[in-house]
Amino acid sequence: MTESVPGSRSAAYGIWTDTGSRDESRALAGASHYLEHLLFKGTPTRDALEIAAVFDRVGGDANAFTTKEHTCYYAHVLAEDFALAVDVVTDMVCSSLLRNDDVEAERGVILEEIAMHEDDAADAVHDAFSHAVFGDTPLGRPIIGTEESIGALSRTAINRYYRSRYAAPTMVVAAAGAIEHRDVVKRAGAAFRRGGLLDDTDAAPAPLRSTVAPRAKGDGLTIWDRPTEQANIVIGTHGFARRDERRFALGVLNNALGGGMSSRLFQEVREKRGLAYSVYSFASAYADAGLFGVYAGCAPKRVKEVLAVTRDVLADVAAHGLTDDEMLRGKGQLRGALVLGLEDTSARMTRIGKAALAYGEQMSVDETLRRIEAVTPDEVRALAAELLTPGSWCGAVVGKMKDDSVMRKALAA
Repeated sequence: MTESVPGSRSAAYGIWTDTGSRDESRALAGASHYLEHLLFKGTPTRDALEIAAVFDRVGGDANAFTTKEHTCYYAHVLAEDFALAVDVVTDMVCSSLLRNDDVEAERGVILEEIAMHEDDAADAVHDAFSHAVFGDTPLGRPIIGTEESIGALSRTAINRYYRSRYAAPTMVVAAAGAIEHRDVVKRAGAAFRRGGLLDDTDAAPAPLRSTVAPRAKGDGLTIWDRPTEQANIVIGTHGFARRDERRFALGVLNNALGGGMSSRLFQEVREKRGLAYSVYSFASAYADAGLFGVYAGCAPKRVKEVLAVTRDVLADVAAHGLTDDEMLRGKGQLRGALVLGLEDTSARMTRIGKAALAYGEQMSVDETLRRIEAVTPDEVRALAAELLTPGSWCGAVVGKMKDDSVMRKALAA
């Protein structure tokens, strides 16, 4: 997938693979993220220093990220260095050596990353919330893995996972910026052939990811007691799958409810009562499931009041929907985030690559804007009534929480 951007002087190149943490067994937990580290450590033609130095030398950037359903390796460079980006990134993805010494060195790095992640209670509470909703399943476990799973992963297991999951039919190549489609196809094709991933000329694209396993449910509440100054709390429930047609209405609702300084939750919790510095709502979508939740960080003594105010806000929106002004602001935030985000060629590459992998189609910016504008108050009201009405609500806390009765009462209200 490519998008030429007239007037741009940069280009972004990414390789997306349909592999993420939900594809891991319990024994392999964290393997996808481990691979993200290891693929930068060397190939038959380049060592780790050369991979890093080649991008520094041209003022470019190379990186990767892992989610629950995919992994992306990318580079953002000046237009004249695009061929270099294609060559190096494809070499990394196709031909990583995964030497045992590198596996052991990165094990320590990842264990430090886990420790850093767990020290950030505002971040860790989202892992706790996923566990509360999905339980001990791939969707409920941390993307990064745990100390136990990372400590036990062997080079053999990681390499087997790499060779079985990283195959041409499960990959999408995306490029955006000062590029030409034929040139990208030619260069990427040659690079993949050098890596041995295009040997099977009869290979066809893998079907879009669908339901992998029955959606599991957690026990409803996860509490990680930590010696923090704040209690970091999330309450929420199952959301909607990625291709659900209600995703545009959900985006409007989410922004108006907790997506900015004018949102209902920000105004009621922070501005009017001063109960928390950070409060917001969020939605996450997967192939066959989703999450919707509200986060707040507050003093432990204020948890009860924060939860009460939050539930009142959610109940009011569930019963009455959004005001006309909230509808306008919710749509405006979605439109602005979409269009302003496309000022960067790397963001454009991300948009088309993810769309091909997750949706199997490319919705134009104009069509997306039209779908946002077409959302009606009645659609949002019906969505809010289904999503925000108490029922199967779950919660998570990371911080000081000796008595869980306050959370349990809020979830049962």
